Amino acid sequence: MSTMKAFVLDKPGHPHTLRLAEMPIPEPGHGEVRVRVHAAGLNPVDYKVAANGNPNWSYPFILGVDVAGTIETVGEGAGEWKAGDRVFYHGNLTKPGGFAEYAITTGHTIAAIPHHVTFEEAAALPCAGMTAYQALHRKLHVQSGQTILIHGGAGGVGGFAVQLAALAGLEVISTASAANFGFVKELGAHHMIDYRTEHVAARVKEVTCGRGVDAVLNTVSRAVATADLELLAFNGQLAYVAGAPDFSQIKPFTKAISFHEIALGAAHSSGDAIAQKDLAMMAEALAVLVSGKKVSAMLSEVISMEEIPSALGRLSERHVRGKIVALIG
Repeated sequence: MSTMKAFVLDKPGHPHTLRLAEMPIPEPGHGEVRVRVHAAGLNPVDYKVAANGNPNWSYPFILGVDVAGTIETVGEGAGEWKAGDRVFYHGNLTKPGGFAEYAITTGHTIAAIPHHVTFEEAAALPCAGMTAYQALHRKLHVQSGQTILIHGGAGGVGGFAVQLAALAGLEVISTASAANFGFVKELGAHHMIDYRTEHVAARVKEVTCGRGVDAVLNTVSRAVATADLELLAFNGQLAYVAGAPDFSQIKPFTKAISFHEIALGAAHSSGDAIAQKDLAMMAEALAVLVSGKKVSAMLSEVISMEEIPSALGRLSERHVRGKIVALIG
């Protein structure tokens, strides 16, 4: 049996419990392709699911939801893809992932990598970039001239959201630590708020002359999402990634607020083919923006495969700027 190198998890636990192992090279089924992994993006979801596990997993399990590489084998019914195509995708976290030399995914959820985009850049995009893209363009339907508050502008989701919002013509307010102000401003933010030393609500009211913002993208917590409710203008919208706010804090029929849950990866388990195909469409849209130099992949660090466990540990401490990508092969 042919084998490959892969980082595996023997049971739920901290990223440092990942170990390098020899695993069987997987075979694609109907509608699937096998990808020779060249780069894999690291994301908070990786260490979060590592800690909690998943009832659908069989151990040892391979993590890694963001993959970029070349197609090696095309299964029956996987579409028009062919061996040698450069592709990237956001994988199904219930299935073995991309911290390995080879990975399996579905043909209808992958996107081609443009010629001027590297594997490392492509691997940085899916989870964080597509979450931001889904929030702004599929849920909030942002429009030029609006104001938006984006939490965590130096992080993955926040950083992509700042860029996409600025590109769409919005006035962007972002929270970040003071040390990251320059980075977030370079991404396109117009106003930065130090969440550690400044009163976020007071600063938002100051910037918007008391009106509040048209939209908020919350990447922090339920408690912060609840506090965000007070910052929304009439007809304001809140998109949340890290938990729903306490809706009871808003009196019905007063501010006409809309709420949007962002659950990018749930498209895989939804059984909705349209939602799954939209993963590929959003990935393609982001790749085009990166290829045209309109959006940065925010590559902050490119590491070796052997460094994945320690890098995930650093990521779990929530002090990483931009994106970390591992070179696999």
